[in-house]
Amino acid sequence: MRRSNLYINAACSQGLGAALHQRQIVDGEPREGVTCYISRQLKDSEARYWATQTECLCLVWALEKLHYYLEGAVFEVYTDCTILKSLQKMKTTNRHMLRWQIAIQEYRGNMTIIYKEGKSHTNADGPSRWSMDNVKSNPAYDPEDSAKTPIHFMEIDRKKNFRFSEWAPESDTLDSGKTDSE
Repeated sequence: MRRSNLYINAACSQGLGAALHQRQIVDGEPREGVTCYISRQLKDSEARYWATQTECLCLVWALEKLHYYLEGAVFEVYTDCTILKSLQKMKTTNRHMLRWQIAIQEYRGNMTIIYKEGKSHTNADGPSRWSMDNVKSNPAYDPEDSAKTPIHFMEIDRKKNFRFSEWAPESDTLDSGKTDSE
């Protein structure tokens, strides 16, 4: 069974970054390879969050953007923020943290959050610090993002070739009242 690892990192005043890796057997050896990197810059209001809030935001954002890969999968999340380990059980009155706790509940039982020291947690550090602008020339341009925050989506194939993906779902919601015949 292929297992996934999600590495997340938030550069406190700069951006969010995540790297999705997949573990599989190649030539009889267990290996971990990059599936994709994603990143975006922080909005003005998000840049004022505490470090813990920014890391929680990064987790929720990465789960939202990568849900096509992660839905139904058993995976581990690696973070350099120790508080995230207790996010699912945390009792808080902070409205952001409470909303994020609810947002990750669908992954409960499939997701394990693991602390990894910052020095050895470099997978998602680069994407969080050098995110791309959310403009039409960006292959991962998101026209529905009202704040026009940058989103970067890059894939690496088995031959270590980098390419920017132009794939994006048409919609995350079903159009009510429309049928296939319309």
